[in-house]
Amino acid sequence: MKRFVSDMKKYYKYAKYSAKAELKSEVAGSYLNWIWWVLEPVCLMLIYAFIFGFVFEAREKYFTAFIYIGLTLWTFFNLNIKSSVKMIKRNRAIIGKVYLPKFILIESKIFENLFKMMISFGIVLVLLIYYKIPLTWNVLYIIPLMICLIVLTFGFMTLLMHFGVFVEDLGNVVNIGMRLVFYLTGIMFSIETRIGRENPQLALILGKFNPMAFLITSFRDCLLYGKTPEIIGILIWLAIGTVLSVLGIYIIYKNENNYVKVI
Repeated sequence: MKRFVSDMKKYYKYAKYSAKAELKSEVAGSYLNWIWWVLEPVCLMLIYAFIFGFVFEAREKYFTAFIYIGLTLWTFFNLNIKSSVKMIKRNRAIIGKVYLPKFILIESKIFENLFKMMISFGIVLVLLIYYKIPLTWNVLYIIPLMICLIVLTFGFMTLLMHFGVFVEDLGNVVNIGMRLVFYLTGIMFSIETRIGRENPQLALILGKFNPMAFLITSFRDCLLYGKTPEIIGILIWLAIGTVLSVLGIYIIYKNENNYVKVI
């Protein structure tokens, strides 16, 4: 862990610079530039709000904000997870020339998508004002929830980045798996009310054992409904994320010399 902390301090500026460069290159040549980072999630929100709000008659309270919070968190998690599988191979030009701790690539990608997520949370704030939702002290639980989300995401990314070097088809498996998880996470509906009425045991499994379902529900409880999230659940998932991160970092350090040979 001393090596990890030392590398984090040493290469932090590189991760930050790399994230900025990626953000700039992403909107280079675009007429609307960074506005696309706002327009895309807003358009998705409106589409899902129409389909599930009018077609499927979803009746969750503050429905538009309900959906947008779910989409914001899911987009952060989904983009990071999918990008991690091919991360080593996409950066072979850098890795083959200079030494760079491989998890710094993950840190840079998290910075990039975290910036986009903060923009989306600005829209969440607008929706809270529009719906005149009173904020309570429970909104402060967003801090440990955000830490939990980042640690979990980092942990999953380290493992996927490692195995993505050696398993060529892992990217396809992850894409299919993430689509399945998307529909089991309750982004457009409440797992408790929609599934819990008919099958409470299934709702309990989906809500507690799916980290994104748990985190999204907890965020909504804090922001929209003034509820206190499940503290034990936050601590459990934070511990799991920490274990995954430590394991992933250990595996990366142990195998990083082999990555150059494989790619």
